[in-house]
Amino acid sequence: MLTRRAQLARLRQVAAAALNRFPIAAGRLKLVAHEENTTYRHDGPDGSHLVRVHRPQRHGRGVDTTKAIRSEIAWLQAVRKDTDLAVPVPVASRDGAPTVEASAAGETRICSVLCWMDGRIREGSARPVHLLRLGDAMGRLHDQADAWTPPPDFVRIRWDHETFFGDIMVYGETPAAECWRLLPDEVHARFRAVAARLADIMPRVAGDGLIHADLHLGNAIFQGVDVKLIDFDDCGTGPRLYELAVAVWELRDRPDYPAYRDALLDGYRARREIDVTHLDDFIALRQVAFDLWYTGTAQVNPAFAARLDQVHRWSLAMLDLVAKH
Repeated sequence: MLTRRAQLARLRQVAAAALNRFPIAAGRLKLVAHEENTTYRHDGPDGSHLVRVHRPQRHGRGVDTTKAIRSEIAWLQAVRKDTDLAVPVPVASRDGAPTVEASAAGETRICSVLCWMDGRIREGSARPVHLLRLGDAMGRLHDQADAWTPPPDFVRIRWDHETFFGDIMVYGETPAAECWRLLPDEVHARFRAVAARLADIMPRVAGDGLIHADLHLGNAIFQGVDVKLIDFDDCGTGPRLYELAVAVWELRDRPDYPAYRDALLDGYRARREIDVTHLDDFIALRQVAFDLWYTGTAQVNPAFAARLDQVHRWSLAMLDLVAKH
């Protein structure tokens, strides 16, 4: 495994090479995140932009990365056209394409650029009112998705039981089946129990459709009374209840969790109805998905490897918590 510093040195060169293909004046690159994708903020005379260096096989084995990212961008453009929701503005390359393939330092990656969105992420400082606003925005997003007809070449993840628990996804560079084998025995057994329970529940839960699929508080930017939705990289077709579960998942172990849950549901139900009987089951599903992703990413990212045992312990505690209710 390359050190984090060595990985970032390579990917920064890829990002710089990609920027040369976009109509953006030279400026300063600053690392934002090195997790699923590697992202940079670029500040220059033409404003601020988010440069995304995408990981191969991010959207499942055998899925064309370029088609998947261009499909995400097509949805972003449709949301902006059809609604007043604040979502990222894609920037086309000099030749008009929404993505480019860039090579540098022995790395070749698909890259894309979005306009930067200002505001505050409230992941560690949210109040119930922020969940109320997020629920309202989520409802509007789902309304738009239900009314929109994607283009014929639209390719996104299908968030079904096989995707969550089978061997479709690749996390880091590790196929999902190998991530399962890397789990500690107790974690593996508990996750298999969740898989068995969801195999019965998921076919009975109504309300599949296009979802963001990662709309937790870390992917919502608040500015005044407005909420902006970012990071659609996981978007695809799946249960709408999973969308709500993701939003409150990290708050589930707080003593004031009911206030946050109720605020999210109030905001969402102001737009559309949803049955939340199995909300805790979908929170458990999210915990499994997160841990598998984290386990795979830890094989190529030293920072993730250092925290992997802590994440496994958190998963067991979260499953204990939702099992009591």
